[in-house]
Amino acid sequence: MMNQDMSIASLVLNASWVVQLVMLLLLCVSVASWAAIFRKLFALKRVKELNEEFERDFWSGNSLNDLYASATQNAKNAGPMERIFASGMREYQKLRERRISDPGTLLDGARRAMRASFQRELDVIESSLSFLGSVASVSPYVGLFGTVWGIMHAFTGFAGMEQVTLATVAPGIAEALVATALGLFAAIPAVIAYNRFARDIDRVAIHQETFIEEFSNILQRNLGGHPGSPSGH
Repeated sequence: MMNQDMSIASLVLNASWVVQLVMLLLLCVSVASWAAIFRKLFALKRVKELNEEFERDFWSGNSLNDLYASATQNAKNAGPMERIFASGMREYQKLRERRISDPGTLLDGARRAMRASFQRELDVIESSLSFLGSVASVSPYVGLFGTVWGIMHAFTGFAGMEQVTLATVAPGIAEALVATALGLFAAIPAVIAYNRFARDIDRVAIHQETFIEEFSNILQRNLGGHPGSPSGH
């Protein structure tokens, strides 16, 4: 027993089938978690770049009508902020086509449309975040289940032995503890990524909410000074 192979591969291969199943599940979850982390990392980077690009165009002095035309043509490749802007302008123009001239009605309609678009965009940005949260919270318990089962299985094997030493107990317990290690291996990156992405998404959301308020103020000024279609800011 003292010469028994205690490598990780040997411990995994010698574990009970339940523990091996738990290890396989945790390994698959870990791979899926890392895939979600990298997808979200690149997606958030893309969102920030598109928002910054549109914001530069928005504050460059171009007319709102020109920005709206560009956003309509570039709808497939537009960023969240540009789509929010386009939804507000679209609702504004629809209300104008109905010959509604009340500034309050026009402004409220545009703001509601932007809020609805903002919520849709936020739901898209937050996708996969709940998966990472579930991995972070559940994986340690799944690993603990595998460990408890493995220890139970190991001790039942010692029932018929007259003398139990550390050399006979250690391999069985070590096999079971690998499940806990895999659970932590899956959970720790998911926790770190979840907290990082949640913070980044909050910043993006605040940035977009600020834009909605700024654009609403611009519409309000244009409506107060020029009852027709907004042309500049």
